[in-house]
Amino acid sequence: MTRRDLLRAGGGISTLLLAGCATTQPVAVPVEKPEPPPLSYADIYAAKADEPFPLPAIPYQRIDPRFYRRIVDNPTAEKPGTIVVDTANHFLYLVQADGRAMRYGVGLGRAGFAWSGRGVIQYKRRWPRWTPPDEMVARQPELKPYSIANGGMDPGLRNPLGARALYIFQNGEDTLYRVHGSPEWASIGKSVSAGCVRMINQDVCDLHDRVSSKAAIVVTELPA
Repeated sequence: MTRRDLLRAGGGISTLLLAGCATTQPVAVPVEKPEPPPLSYADIYAAKADEPFPLPAIPYQRIDPRFYRRIVDNPTAEKPGTIVVDTANHFLYLVQADGRAMRYGVGLGRAGFAWSGRGVIQYKRRWPRWTPPDEMVARQPELKPYSIANGGMDPGLRNPLGARALYIFQNGEDTLYRVHGSPEWASIGKSVSAGCVRMINQDVCDLHDRVSSKAAIVVTELPA
C-alpha cells in the first residue's frame, strides 16, 4: 500500500470516527395526556358566572342524591335523542346511542295540573320571558302584570322559567307545558308546579345544549 493509500484510508477512518462522535438530535416521543378527572357534583352544581344573569351555586348537599345528574342504563325503549319524563319517579332521561341515558331529577305538576303524552320540543330558549297563561292569571290575579297582554316577565334569576326553557308541542299545537329551569331547587323531586317540568338551572343548561329542536318528548310513568 502506498503512502497515498494510507493517507486516503486514514482520512476515511477519521471521518467515521468524527461521525461516530457527532451529537444526535433527540427523537421527540409523544406524551399521552391523562384523561381529565370526572367532574364532581361540586363542579356540576357550581356557580355559572358566564351567564347573562350569573347563576349561584346550588347547595346540592340539601337535595336527595337520587336526583343528581348522572349517566345510567337506559330504562326506556325510546330511540336516542328522545326525552323521557318519568312522572312516577321524578326523573328526566335523555336517551343516548350506547344503551345509556343522561338522567336528571325534576319537579312536576301538582295533582290536577300534570300533563302526559307524546310531543316534540318545538323550540328552545335561553333566558326566556315568562308569560303565564290567562287561566293561571285568572286563578292568581297577582300575576296580571306578567300576563300575555302585558308582555310577560323579563328574563332573570327570579323568572319562574329560569335559565332555559324547552317548549312542548303536540300535533302542531302549543301544550303550554315547558321543561324549564327554576330558582326553586328545593322543589326537585316533588310535585308542586303548575304542570311544567322543573329542573335545577345548571341541569337545564346542560340539557338545552344536548337536545335538538324537534326532539321527541314522552311524559309517562315508568315502573320503579
